[in-house]
Amino acid sequence: MIEHIRRADHWIFDLDGTLTQPVHDFERIRAELGLPSGCDILATIASRPAAEQVVLHQQLDQWEYFYADMVQPAIGANELLAWLGERGYRLGILTRNKREVALRCLDVIGVGSLFQPSSVLGRDEALAKPDPQGIHLLLDQWQASSNQAVMVGDFRFDLEVGRAAGVATIHVDQRADRAWPALTDLKVDTLAELHQQLIAVSASV
Repeated sequence: MIEHIRRADHWIFDLDGTLTQPVHDFERIRAELGLPSGCDILATIASRPAAEQVVLHQQLDQWEYFYADMVQPAIGANELLAWLGERGYRLGILTRNKREVALRCLDVIGVGSLFQPSSVLGRDEALAKPDPQGIHLLLDQWQASSNQAVMVGDFRFDLEVGRAAGVATIHVDQRADRAWPALTDLKVDTLAELHQQLIAVSASV
């Protein structure tokens, strides 16, 4: 584990697929919204006329709330977050969802009390990943520097946003075909594995 991660006490997490098990059927959402298969949903909506954007965002919101009540915690998520919280680490969320949806998801998986609502940034509070604005906003809020922070996620956008903001990056994914080593400081299969590594490093200090 690199020194940057060992010393970090400000942890920023992606939500879907990182703290929660994947439940979103994005192809179904694209089809229901009339968007091209495989497209970046937010970027495609942003390219449409203003009036159409309003309608599409309303439809997207409905789908996000639909899936929010179905989420389950990712392997090791609750234990890792509790461990970080016990040590007084600051915890944040940077998601492409709406903040209200993210807060509901956190409550559903039982970790909502560990996050300050102001530290949960959705697409209305910051530019969508991989733009680093959200990380900069969180660091400003916490009065922290980039070398005190870590970005944890399961997708390329999470790693790109971490790199762009100058924070350490942790990629969480068990799939061998999803790897971006040039963007990744630490790769783990699960948050449980990450938790065990942090415990081991903490015990050796």
